[in-house]
Amino acid sequence: MGFFSDLVHYQYLLNAFTACLLSGITCGVIGTYVVCRRMVFLAGGITHASFGGLGIAFWLGANPIGGALLFAILSALGIEWAGSRGRIREDSAIGIIWSVGMAVGALFMSLRPGYTSGDLSAYLFGSIVTVTRGDVTALALLTLVILAGALLWLRPIMYVAFDRDFARSRGIPTRVVSYLMAALVAATIVLSIRIMGIVLLISLLTIPVAVVNAFSRDYRTIAATAPAVAVAGNVAGLAASYHFEVPPGAAIIFTLTLTLIVVKLLTLYRKKTRPAA
Repeated sequence: MGFFSDLVHYQYLLNAFTACLLSGITCGVIGTYVVCRRMVFLAGGITHASFGGLGIAFWLGANPIGGALLFAILSALGIEWAGSRGRIREDSAIGIIWSVGMAVGALFMSLRPGYTSGDLSAYLFGSIVTVTRGDVTALALLTLVILAGALLWLRPIMYVAFDRDFARSRGIPTRVVSYLMAALVAATIVLSIRIMGIVLLISLLTIPVAVVNAFSRDYRTIAATAPAVAVAGNVAGLAASYHFEVPPGAAIIFTLTLTLIVVKLLTLYRKKTRPAA
């Protein structure tokens, strides 16, 4: 019980715990759209492109998360625009944004006076103990927006995720929905960077959805349950990292991966032991 009793004594630990709860909710809901829309590669591109904004913000002496957010949203909207207009293949656009963003970030980080290679690790692999009250507040606002959107516009989002042509035939403004969701994906990614890091974050968007998808293929069920899986994995991983003194991001990923393996083994066992019809 040391971890939970220490929450009331250490503000940084309480900030980290709260961020785990909020990021689990946002990544679970947004991850459902990402996986069902089959845009995991796009999310990965946005994640790595945000590093360009981090580097430029560091060089200018501005808020790095703010710089990453602006860069990520512009990248997401640019990829959506290029793909919808047919100007360039979407996978090509993602690859370009991915590599250029990382290169820009590394370049401007190295130009910053007093730069050390350790400055990169907190953003590449996460540093949850550096989460501030401002980060928690931003995550809380994003969580409210995402939950409100999921409750009010679940059906249009679901249609766009599975079949944009069908959604268009029902009068749904698919382009507007796609742009808004791309922006929310970018915001979710950037505001969760301190928790998981650029390298590991994509797992928090995909593994909880894969866990629930082993039991259900209903979009509503996945969108409602994946956040709970993500929150549980985040909290368990954070507690394990605190107890064993290992990086929180890695502990969270191992916790979620182990959960996925157990769930897959259980489903295989159920199929083998199910009596033949």
